[in-house]
Amino acid sequence: MRQFKGSVSVVALLVLGALSVCTAQTLSDTAAKAITISGQVSILKDSQPWALFEGNQIKPGEIVITGPDGYALFRVSDGSTFEVFANSRVVFRDNPGNWGDLLNLLLGRIKVHIQKIGGQPNPNKVHTPTAIISVRGTTFDVSIEDGDSTLVMVEEGTVEVEHATLSRDVKRILNAGEWLKIYKNEPLAKNGIDRGSVVRRTMNAMADAIIRIAYSPAGGGSVPAGGGSVPGGGGTGGGAGPGPLPGDHGSTNPNDPGSTTKPGDAGPGAPTSPPKGGRN
Repeated sequence: MRQFKGSVSVVALLVLGALSVCTAQTLSDTAAKAITISGQVSILKDSQPWALFEGNQIKPGEIVITGPDGYALFRVSDGSTFEVFANSRVVFRDNPGNWGDLLNLLLGRIKVHIQKIGGQPNPNKVHTPTAIISVRGTTFDVSIEDGDSTLVMVEEGTVEVEHATLSRDVKRILNAGEWLKIYKNEPLAKNGIDRGSVVRRTMNAMADAIIRIAYSPAGGGSVPAGGGSVPGGGGTGGGAGPGPLPGDHGSTNPNDPGSTTKPGDAGPGAPTSPPKGGRN
C-alpha cells in the first residue's frame, strides 16, 4: 500500500510539472517580447501607464502606448514582428478566443511583418476602427488619420482589406507597392487603389532604414512622430508628452532627424492623406 501511495505521489508530481511547463509555453507562445524600446513607451495596468523596457513581455489584451518620442519593436513566438511609432495606441491580441487577431490599432501608426511558417501562409489580422486587414505573410504599414480613416500601404506580399463596419461592402486585395484609404462611412467600392507608389515605397524604405539606425544603441537619434494623439500626449504628432511613468528612469526627446519625414507626411514617420488622385 505504501509503495502504491508513493507511486501515486510521483505521478501527481509529474503531472503537475507537465502542466506547469505547458502553461509557461502557452504564455510564451501568446506573448510578445520588446526587442527595441526608445523614448516613452508604456503599457496600461489598472488604467495607469507603466514604463516598458527592452526584454519585457506584453500579454494578450494589454495596451501599448507611445509618447511623442516613443518607438517600440516587438516580436511574437512565430518570428513575426510589429513596430509601434510615436503617439500611438495599440491593443495586443484583443480577442483571447482567436490568436489570429494580432493587433487592434486605436491611434497612430504601426508597421507589421508576418513571418511565414515553413514557407506556408500564416493567417493574422490587424483591426482598426474602420478596417480589417487580413495577411498571410507580408510587410505592411497601417495608420489612423483623424480617427475616421485608415491608410494601409503594402511593402511586400499581399493583404486583404475589408470595411470594419459596412459588413456588405466588397473586399479589396492590395499587392506590394499599393495603398488604400478606408473611410468611416464610405464603401471600399468607391475608393481607388493607388498602384503608382514606387517613389513612395522607396522613400518609405529609406526612412525606415534611417529610423532603425537611429534606434540602435550606437545611434542616439530620436523617434519619428506618428499620427493621432494619446491621452496626455500633448496633441497630434508631437508636443509636450506625459510625465514620467511608474518605473521609468526618465527619457529624453532629442531633435527628430528631418530625413525620417516621408513624402506627404505632416510629421516624421506619420503617413497622411494620399494625393487627390488616390480616390476615384
